[in-house]
Amino acid sequence: MQGQSDSVPILAADRISKSFGSVPVLFSVSFDIRGGEVHALIGENGAGKSTLMKILSGIHEPTSGSIRLDGRNVDLPPNGQAEALGIVLIHQELNLAEQLTVEENFFLGRELTRNGLLDRAKMSTSVREHLQAIGLDISPDDRISDLSIAEKQMVEIVKAISRNARVLIMDEPTAVLTEAETALLFKQIERLKQQGVAIVFVSHKLAEVKAIADQITILRDGQLIATKPAQELTPDAMAQMMVGRELSDLFPPLIEPDIDAERVLQVQGLFAKGVHNISFELRQGEILGFAGLVGAGRTAVFEAICGISQMDGGDVRLKGQPVHFSSVAAARDAGMVYLTKDRKEKGLLLKQQMGINLTLLSLPKFVRHHLLNARQERDALERAIRRFDIRVRDHGVLAGDMSGGNQQKLLLAKVMEADPAIVIIDEPTRGIDVGTKQQIYHFIAALATEGVSIVLISSEMPEMIGMCHRVAVMREGRITGILTGDDINENEIVRYAAGLKKAGDDERLSA
Repeated sequence: MQGQSDSVPILAADRISKSFGSVPVLFSVSFDIRGGEVHALIGENGAGKSTLMKILSGIHEPTSGSIRLDGRNVDLPPNGQAEALGIVLIHQELNLAEQLTVEENFFLGRELTRNGLLDRAKMSTSVREHLQAIGLDISPDDRISDLSIAEKQMVEIVKAISRNARVLIMDEPTAVLTEAETALLFKQIERLKQQGVAIVFVSHKLAEVKAIADQITILRDGQLIATKPAQELTPDAMAQMMVGRELSDLFPPLIEPDIDAERVLQVQGLFAKGVHNISFELRQGEILGFAGLVGAGRTAVFEAICGISQMDGGDVRLKGQPVHFSSVAAARDAGMVYLTKDRKEKGLLLKQQMGINLTLLSLPKFVRHHLLNARQERDALERAIRRFDIRVRDHGVLAGDMSGGNQQKLLLAKVMEADPAIVIIDEPTRGIDVGTKQQIYHFIAALATEGVSIVLISSEMPEMIGMCHRVAVMREGRITGILTGDDINENEIVRYAAGLKKAGDDERLSA
């Protein structure tokens, strides 16, 4: 609450610096968190946000500077044990045991017992109450591995809320949530504020920051740029302070493909798990968007086409020739690649170096006589770093130690190393800062201009409107309409996604 700004902060960082080996990542940053207040922390990928949050939750130790709890200097317990002091961090990377149930994850390491036995009834009731409070329609007995990414994120959030935190640190909590799920989360945040909980909200979604924050701190390149009341900053002002430049050209000019351009992909009557009777076509040099609510089936369509999952029926043609891919490698060899939306679980080997990740999809072209040509791989990495502006201080860095934006650039470089004619990009800017978004948008547009055909799957409405020549909208596993020209606007997309309108309602629609 703004009225508590004169109170002693619950938790404060005073001139914190942090280096990993000889590499400095934070430079004398001060940051405080007060009860009943949402303090947003924003900055580009690699600005130092996650490092600062890990220091404030005891996961990392600062190289210099001090931390105060209730006004007194404190050494936070290591390895996340600061939870005992009421400091709870919701990691950007999900921290759930996939093979356990929702209930077992909730109480992992703090199980309730009665007469020496697990009190399952009490734990189940508690979990059910917390799930209902946030409007999450899943069972305590559901296995985590069976949940969607959004449901897993909500479980992580509810689990943290349930721990009676004094300080709740949320690192990109809405990255995979729908608008409805985000609204439910914001209601819980308001409730926690009224209870005096101090909340840190780390996000790249600047409109959400404006809506939920009381105070905003901006980091850039490990340095504190400013801390200001949220009412003094617009999203545009936040973006400019984050990147140090104007971002008026977030989306590049959209150059229409040749009207007579070749149909490189034709899909007719596709059936697969969760999708029904899907038909569309893609031209050379076109950016075709796929919009819809989470769970509408957009990803399922292209996982089936690319051989990641089974296709139950339908006709798929590349340049007029029928194809049926049984693997990602087969699709790659035919000139089609898929860039997953889950870069941490399915896209990159986080414990391997950049070079291994870069060449993994296109490995055959780097192997001669069953041996890897290490020099060729190094040359490819050097080209990728320049072409995609991958910013790392050490080319031997592990993928898991890179910022989210640089991981996404590496994933783009990985799929482009296969020299594809068709690129399917699923959620291209999830968890990416605004400056890196601009870079990725311009890169996608440049690819299309060069004649590469692109399918863009996104839950970000501005991306659909700003990047696509046509937009297919899906609902409940079906395409409800394909929009062109001036029909590509938020109102029309929402109407088709919500089922208020369908193909055939408007003669301007074309498939």
